[in-house]
Amino acid sequence: MIGKFVARCGLRAATQTVTRTQRRKMGDGPFTDAMHVKKNKYVEEWNGRREITEKAFEVGPDNLPAILFCVFVFPFGIYTFTRRELIIKGDPRYKRSGLA
Repeated sequence: MIGKFVARCGLRAATQTVTRTQRRKMGDGPFTDAMHVKKNKYVEEWNGRREITEKAFEVGPDNLPAILFCVFVFPFGIYTFTRRELIIKGDPRYKRSGLA
């Protein structure tokens, strides 16, 4: 008898929680769904330019050196200076690596 009562109460509670819908607020703040967001035209323009960049970007002789510098030379320079500093300071991470 107690089992039937618990089962009925549990079923009733479950159906009540399912039927209730959650009202969401924007950013968990005082703004409701009825308030509309005003678009910023500068942000929308930037977003449109960002979307078409992959279609408009071309590699040519004028921008190839800058791309190679940013992709290869600059990261290798950071690696070289960091490695040299670890060797000079005698950092334990470098000593344990087996390269020292």
